[in-house]
Amino acid sequence: MRQGCEASLQASRPVFRKAKYGAGEPRKKRLGGQWLLKTFGWSFAVTALGLAAAVFYGGWAGFGVVAFLSVLEISVSFDNAVVNAGILKKMNAFWQKIFLTVGVLIAVFGMRLVFPVVIVAISARIGPVEAVRLALDDKDTYQQLVTDAHPSIAAFGGMFLLTIFLDFIFEDREIKWLGRLERPLAKLGRVDRLSVCIALIVLLVSSMTFATHARQHGGIHADKAQTVLIAGVAGLITYLIVGGLSGYFENKLEEEEEREHEAEEEARRSGKKVSAVVMAGKAAFFMFLYLEVLDASFSFDGVIGAFAITNDIVLMALGLGIGAMYVRSLTVYLVRQGTLDDYVYLEHGAHYAIGALAVILLVTIQYEIHEVITGLVGVVLIAWAFLSSVRRNRKPAAAEGDEGKDTGPDGKAEVSSGI
Repeated sequence: MRQGCEASLQASRPVFRKAKYGAGEPRKKRLGGQWLLKTFGWSFAVTALGLAAAVFYGGWAGFGVVAFLSVLEISVSFDNAVVNAGILKKMNAFWQKIFLTVGVLIAVFGMRLVFPVVIVAISARIGPVEAVRLALDDKDTYQQLVTDAHPSIAAFGGMFLLTIFLDFIFEDREIKWLGRLERPLAKLGRVDRLSVCIALIVLLVSSMTFATHARQHGGIHADKAQTVLIAGVAGLITYLIVGGLSGYFENKLEEEEEREHEAEEEARRSGKKVSAVVMAGKAAFFMFLYLEVLDASFSFDGVIGAFAITNDIVLMALGLGIGAMYVRSLTVYLVRQGTLDDYVYLEHGAHYAIGALAVILLVTIQYEIHEVITGLVGVVLIAWAFLSSVRRNRKPAAAEGDEGKDTGPDGKAEVSSGI
């Protein structure tokens, strides 16, 4: 999330120290096969089971869709792991374990599995249980309902994703990937709420063009301008609400940390002993709530972007579930290793993929676009960003220059939260 919640995140963006290795301790030694398997073992297992289930359920076409969705979810959730780890480091071992078990279960089953079903149920005006039953037992009827409901799903998701992308490219960032494009856009971003204004303009244009000939089942077209307008505004409102919730819980967290600090200072002056357990527990509780809201906000783009690739909630659940497991593994990696910012352009690539998915969703209101094309667009952008990061890392002088820019006065490397 950007304008909606980026302002609330600016003051407390997570800061990480570079991982420290001794002169005789190469990094590869720290990342041995046993350690890698321990950290990513569950993710590898879920990937194998998920892809096998995809082949069993939808054949090799289903395998491809789930693979695309997994890459999409991992990519757009990359900075989710960065933010999670930054906050998780402040928790004690008990609350870390709670988040990495209960919290991840909520994230996987709540957002990645239940939320897509809820979207289909509301859009098709059927019950959630009925939506799951139709998806499993009566695929033809399910496909008809989802196709007829697609204009509202596409408008809702398109506006949500488009605003994320616009807020990203209008932000003046220290590290720029496509400098010639991002520098002038960052200057335009000084205009308040510019991304919301542009998103509303795009929604109006879409409702007067694509929505007047919205694609329905059977190859017919219908005028869905009013439906698209309402759903698009709902998507924009959802974006702003999620940002507001993130800001609220962050403020509560800051208040608790400030009270704890003041109490410790008072106790230190008076010679009294502070009950650290109660205070740490209360602050950690707000941290946990804050992390769950942040994770939900990060999950929205992956879940809604999945509708640009497939309407099948079974394949969607498999792909997003695999991706969510890697978010957990990356979070554990960050907490233990302290850094995962070697590939600085991945965040850019993921957000450009989000922008592409937003455009594709709006276009699919009228036209059908094959999911392979949709998936490849995201994969190509992310792969491009990855290769650009690798090339950047091979230039020591340039890397040192950028590191100097991205390092705060205390010597810590700042990593953008970037929802």
